[in-house]
Parts: sequence; structure tokens; C-alpha cells
Amino acid sequence: MNTAISAVETILNAAAQRAAAKGLTYAGELTPQEAFEALQHGAVTLVDVRSLAELELVGRVPNANNVEWAFYPGMVANAEFAAQLQAQVAQNKPIVFMCRTGGRSHNAAVVASQLGYTAYNMLDGFEGEANTQKQRTLINGWKHAGLPWSN
Repeated sequence: MNTAISAVETILNAAAQRAAAKGLTYAGELTPQEAFEALQHGAVTLVDVRSLAELELVGRVPNANNVEWAFYPGMVANAEFAAQLQAQVAQNKPIVFMCRTGGRSHNAAVVASQLGYTAYNMLDGFEGEANTQKQRTLINGWKHAGLPWSN
């Protein structure tokens, strides 16, 4: 067996085990490092559900798709999320959803799964959880893991 395929299968199996342990309705949960490795092998599509303002002010992952879950200011729900996702992202490979900390991406994975996608949530998101001083990127998340991003 190809070692790249084996590595991706191992990652997706671990993600599925996390989902089963939590009783999630979608395919699984990936750590940022696992999501990056699966992306490197072309096994998944990354969809960032953060607002355009977040992408511009905080940073973005190169080559990630963006379908906003909610709009800034006010974080108003995107009523067209499902239609926009279907218009932008094919169902030919699994999707990993990412947001700031993992909450919106969880919701996106639930919806995508209902639409027939093989959907995963990326744990900890782009910025990760806040410390006691309400600072992000210092505990976990994509940026904390030192994975590629740009302004």
C-alpha cells in the first residue's frame, strides 16, 4: 500500500473515532496538523467558514475555499450557506471545515453532512482557544501549530 494513502487513512480513521466517541453526525474531527497533512496529500478540501473581515484582519490559509457561516458585523447567519457551499465545492472528496475556534465549523460540518458531503471539523480552528488574558494563537489552533498562513 502507498504510504501516503496509508497515512491519510490513519488520520481519517482517528478523526472518525473522535466523532464516534462524541456521537457526532458528521465524518470526524481533525487536529490542525492532521488537516494539513491530509491537504498536502490532496485527500481533502479545506473550507474556511470565517467572515471575510476575519480573513482580512487575522489571516487566511493559502488555497482554502471560503464560504461564510455568518457575516460581520453582528455575525448575522448566512442564509445561503448551503447553496453557496454546493455552488463552490464539489462532493468528490471530503471537506474539512475551519473557523476561528471550531464552533462554526462544527455547525458547517453538520449541515454539509446533511447535504451529502463527507464532512470533517477541524478542532481548535485557525486561532485556537483564548488564554486567561483573552489572547488567541498561544494555546492551540492552525497558527499555533506553525502551519502555513498569510495576511
